[in-house]
Amino acid sequence: MTSSPAKVTRRAFSGSLAAAGTFLITGTKASGNIIGANDRLRIAVVGVNGRGQSHIGGWLGQENVEIAYLVDPDQKVLANSLKGLAEKSGGRFKTEGAADLRKVLEDKNLDAISIATPNHWHSMMTIWGAQAGKHVYVEKPMSHDVYEGRVAVEAQKKYGVVVQHGTQNRSDAKRAGLHEAIQAGKFGRLKISYGYCCKERNGIGENKFGEPPANLDWNLWKGPAVIDRYHSNFVHYNWHWFWPTGNGDLNNQGTHQLDIARWALDTDQTHPVRAMAIGGRFQWKDGGETPNTMFGIAQYPNGQFVFFNVRNVNYKGYKKQVENEYYFEDGGKIIGRTYFAKGDSKGVPVDVPNGKVTPGGNWGSFIAACRAGKPEMANGNALDAHYGCVLGHLINNSYRLGTKVPFNAKAGQFGDNKDAAEHFLALHEIMANGVGVPENGSEYVVGPWLEFDPKTEQHTGEHAVAANKLLRDPKNPGFELPELARL
Repeated sequence: MTSSPAKVTRRAFSGSLAAAGTFLITGTKASGNIIGANDRLRIAVVGVNGRGQSHIGGWLGQENVEIAYLVDPDQKVLANSLKGLAEKSGGRFKTEGAADLRKVLEDKNLDAISIATPNHWHSMMTIWGAQAGKHVYVEKPMSHDVYEGRVAVEAQKKYGVVVQHGTQNRSDAKRAGLHEAIQAGKFGRLKISYGYCCKERNGIGENKFGEPPANLDWNLWKGPAVIDRYHSNFVHYNWHWFWPTGNGDLNNQGTHQLDIARWALDTDQTHPVRAMAIGGRFQWKDGGETPNTMFGIAQYPNGQFVFFNVRNVNYKGYKKQVENEYYFEDGGKIIGRTYFAKGDSKGVPVDVPNGKVTPGGNWGSFIAACRAGKPEMANGNALDAHYGCVLGHLINNSYRLGTKVPFNAKAGQFGDNKDAAEHFLALHEIMANGVGVPENGSEYVVGPWLEFDPKTEQHTGEHAVAANKLLRDPKNPGFELPELARL
């Protein structure tokens, strides 16, 4: 099966490598391309070392979908993945390998791309795919910073392709039904939507600087990310814990729970009006940059809050929490699948009808949307992805602008927000008494309250100058994002 994408010239792709660098596409909007169920959908999986293997398995499980390309800058990873795919597919189709997505996008018979690269590539590849008229399934987080997320949203709008975010809970009809019930007032008015990313991890050791391995195209791997020099912790997973390439666990695993938390708010809420964070990188004494412990808060225009908890340091009695909770103005709460009215310690099971999602799970729903040529069918579209990712970016940016203070229960700066103080103290107790972080000589990083205008997507107020610099990462020559006016 083929669609009628915007025409892409070889010159346009090769031109994107030049110093001038802007990626220019000529052609028409790709919306409305209806693909028959009997027509084969050809897809390229980009980034095949880790999560990309799940993408390969997901697409193999869909009827009449051909994995036309695997794309990766690591020759060994690519060769092994091609071999493994050939064995799994039983020779149903011939898959080509490539190091550079731009060459693959020149194939007019390619219908979609599936992105599982490091975070710093997600938006750029989404934009390139949209400009080339290809539908896009992109892993979370869709963006590495606020600006590139907005460009991805506008690219989807302009070119009319399907963009679906790798937040699989958006395909969960039970979760959708719960949020529909919350928004309808079944449990009273929602006050706090709380997400947890408490997943045990380990330190990564020191960064060993040197030359990249011969099998890795380092220029393509780093692409837009401005990195001084190669070290061993970048490739292939620990890039998550460095700011030029990752977003810490808040916008890694946490992107799922951030998206769920924001999804439950009133439907007219987009971005927070202010956000802050407190945390640190405790115990590990390694080369990583991002926090392994964090408590974040974001307030929305209607007065609702999102709280978020990151807790990665393992200890005896560690409680894994990758989940969401909901707190209501009347004192009620939902924890797990149980509703507790104020003063009720037993609770009752939550019983709500299923909500509206495109069926087929995260993989099948994307294929259905592509076949129908209907971006609105995506479970987790570009705009919802943007709103959820920005929530995480603002909390992270507060942390990045923070100052060190002594490690104690008084470190949080929450004003008169008693709920925030209570939940931070619960985290602090775990770190002090569970993990055993000593008060003497240890420090928290306390970020400032950052004010944000949801309409302009710019910071205002006291910290605006420093905070606005973090809204848009610098890019390497040849990998610049298009300006919004030139999409």
